[in-house]
Amino acid sequence: MSDLERALAGMRLYTDGIDYMIVHAPAAAVTAACGVLAETREPFGAVLVDKDEITLVLAAEVWANYQHRLPDHEAAGPFRLVTFDTPLSLDMVGFLAAVSRALADAGVPIMAFSAYTRDHLFVPTPQFETARATLEALAARAAGDAA
Repeated sequence: MSDLERALAGMRLYTDGIDYMIVHAPAAAVTAACGVLAETREPFGAVLVDKDEITLVLAAEVWANYQHRLPDHEAAGPFRLVTFDTPLSLDMVGFLAAVSRALADAGVPIMAFSAYTRDHLFVPTPQFETARATLEALAARAAGDAA
């Protein structure tokens, strides 16, 4: 059995039941965005900085209290968090491809974030249960194939 097959078969899902917002801000807002994240101290938050923009992920209720700090923002949501609560090696090939293919086939859009050992997805809150059922079915199929 390959590492990918083992990861899919042993896939454990975690969610925290919180609605999140995904926020876009201009690249020049990096200090403000990082300051917001630093002050919130929530269990899940993210800032992604690239040459063109800042992406900030925060709990919707937290964002409501901080949005005035980023006046030139666009916000989308609500989204729900799905964490693959299984450590994944940095050299694994195909995990997100398999997961995103299953969700695409179910019509669920995703926003993916990878941490050092765990991958996270954000799915629109109205499609969360479809996403969870799809991922649980994927894990069950992989476990059945491994048996």
